[in-house]
Amino acid sequence: MGSRVGVVGAGYVGLTSAACLAHLGHHVVCVESDERKVAALRAGEVAIVEPGLPELVGEGLAENRLAFTSDPEALRECEMVLLCLPTPMAADGRADLGVFRDAVETLSAVLPPDCVLVTKSTVPVGTAARIPALSGLEAVVSNPEFLREGHAVHDFLHPDRVVVGAAERHRESADRVVALYEGTGAPVLRSDTASAELAKYASNAFLAVKLSFVNTLSELCERVGADITEVTEAMGMDDRIGPAFLAPGPGWGGSCLPKDTRALLRAAEAAGVDFALVRDALRANDRQHAMVMRKIRRAVTGTVDGSLAGARIGVLGLAFKAGTGDLRDSPAVAVARQLSHHDATVAAYDPCVPASAAPGLDGIRVVDDPYAVAKNADAIVILTEWPEFRSLDWARLATDVDRAVIVDTRNLLDERMLSGTGFTLFGTGWRRSSTDIDDPMTPGPADE
Repeated sequence: MGSRVGVVGAGYVGLTSAACLAHLGHHVVCVESDERKVAALRAGEVAIVEPGLPELVGEGLAENRLAFTSDPEALRECEMVLLCLPTPMAADGRADLGVFRDAVETLSAVLPPDCVLVTKSTVPVGTAARIPALSGLEAVVSNPEFLREGHAVHDFLHPDRVVVGAAERHRESADRVVALYEGTGAPVLRSDTASAELAKYASNAFLAVKLSFVNTLSELCERVGADITEVTEAMGMDDRIGPAFLAPGPGWGGSCLPKDTRALLRAAEAAGVDFALVRDALRANDRQHAMVMRKIRRAVTGTVDGSLAGARIGVLGLAFKAGTGDLRDSPAVAVARQLSHHDATVAAYDPCVPASAAPGLDGIRVVDDPYAVAKNADAIVILTEWPEFRSLDWARLATDVDRAVIVDTRNLLDERMLSGTGFTLFGTGWRRSSTDIDDPMTPGPADE
């Protein structure tokens, strides 16, 4: 028989956790303050773009193992309550715990003394240790999530690790949390709460550093005439490096990496640690948008500082990555906004972003047909790595553009795919002319 579990919050993490725990045989009640969202979820309607999630929600509802409510009183009978609340970035880069703190204080009047409070939200180191004073509950366990948007259901049911942090005196409570994941076959790492909290920040910041490294490396490839694809293939074959997160792009973003990386940097500063590597990764990511803009200017005007005023740019992709409709801190949106800010006319298509989203995108015209972005375009810019963009009829797109130019920031296409279409392809980390390549045999200042 499964446990009685409460989940607070029905966002990506909360809804995925609730639906997956119900699938694993637990009885789950998910508390969400937005009553319209609760009504929709009770009807099996899932607004989040996440493969497999609507089916699991429907399964949980049909088998009476999953319920949704806006009333915290429904948590009174729960053995464990998972906090899956937003911790957005504050103006100073720290995590804003306002919503999280309010929820803990509310639950203090509801939860029984023997209830185990589990933090899945990404929270600063030391948060779990401070929760008992806020909630009156002694047993607090840190169980950070490591879910990828677009793969969240798979990652929950087939995790590469489950991290459970608790004080030694709460080992029995930690055992109860570990038992939630029986059936997944995942290795369990037990730690103290501070280590568990820091593990989440450290993981995301490391991925951010890796992405900034490869984006900067792609610029170096262009300068010296190397091919980033061949370079990263060689790197990825080294088991110590691995192939994941070695694809260049317009920058990294989303709801987690930017805020978690900045939060780790602020935590390091507060502790008197100079984490220059993380700081430089953030700076490199900010510069990446400008690098993409230079690439677009060069493709359209012939120079890296040419004016884009009046240019028509068709954009393919707005989500921060393929497999999701999430626009939070999306590098694709950042580049599209810069194009608009520099007086270009921008039409954009994303398979998971409807045209109705356009009012919140600062002058970017969002269309529901990928072929519409090509109409009289001076360039087509690929900003999100949606696989379906490879299978577009590029010959048809070529008939509608004014200038047959593609700037592919994700290296999604290759010249063989475009053969016979008339398109000129500008990729990332390759295709620089010989006049742009430094001659290593030419004496530099240090050699003269």
